[in-house]
Amino acid sequence: MQRIINALQLGSIYALISLGYSMVYGIISLINFAHGEVIMLGGYIAIVSMSSGFGPVLSSIFSIFGCILISLLTEKIAYKPLRHAPRNSIFITAIGVSLFLQNISQIIFSANGKPFPNSNFFPNISFSIFNSDISFVSLITIIISVSLMIILDLVIKYSKLGRAMRAVSEDMQTSRLMGINIDNVTSFTFAIGAALAGIGSVLYFNKYPIVSPVSGYMPGMKAFIAAVLGKIGSIKGAVFGGFLIGFIEIFTIYIGLATWLDAIVFGILILVLIFKPSGILGKKIIEKV
Repeated sequence: MQRIINALQLGSIYALISLGYSMVYGIISLINFAHGEVIMLGGYIAIVSMSSGFGPVLSSIFSIFGCILISLLTEKIAYKPLRHAPRNSIFITAIGVSLFLQNISQIIFSANGKPFPNSNFFPNISFSIFNSDISFVSLITIIISVSLMIILDLVIKYSKLGRAMRAVSEDMQTSRLMGINIDNVTSFTFAIGAALAGIGSVLYFNKYPIVSPVSGYMPGMKAFIAAVLGKIGSIKGAVFGGFLIGFIEIFTIYIGLATWLDAIVFGILILVLIFKPSGILGKKIIEKV
């Protein structure tokens, strides 16, 4: 039971982060490799807020809004001018933004890792479930993540901007002709993805409480793998992939292959791209010439 809860906790964090990748890709076909660095900056913002005397709630709010601001600035400055450029140009730009944010963070905060004040965010208590001690932070992480996923699904299905997002995802040109403001939809998508990244950042660093300029790279990459594994561009695919990666990681540690953990996860990505490039939940598309 404890391993299942750990897998659900880790998987829910990956799912939250993965949703940012999937939504942005679904709207403008961009793989935002700087998404991991947004998570890292969210951790730094929370640390600075806590050290300035703000409580965990306000620090979390500052982290979320800081991530949204960084993501929107990135979209306006780096991605929007290249919206009609070849995909290779946007892809290289995303990698460049990722490296830029890493190096800026190193200049501001130094290359040394800073401890995340995780003991101040959630009480250090545990519950006994089926003779297993489950920590409060594990349960609250799962509850918060699942609740946010349900809310996001409702927003996309029933809100005006959510319907616009689905329309743009299906056909951008037709959506523009129907009067949908593509810029607003794109900014809204980046903002939602960044907000989820901010929440995911606080939850992730509560589990792994060291923040460094490169600490967002690996969770960002694994969330990207989760998006590809499920079906990139799909909300359900991102959630499915996130939980699947979480269970794979915990199972890998359980069988004693912790040192091979990252190799196994990236190996799964290679296998999926070879045998099921559309993702496990994706459908094979036949193109007529």
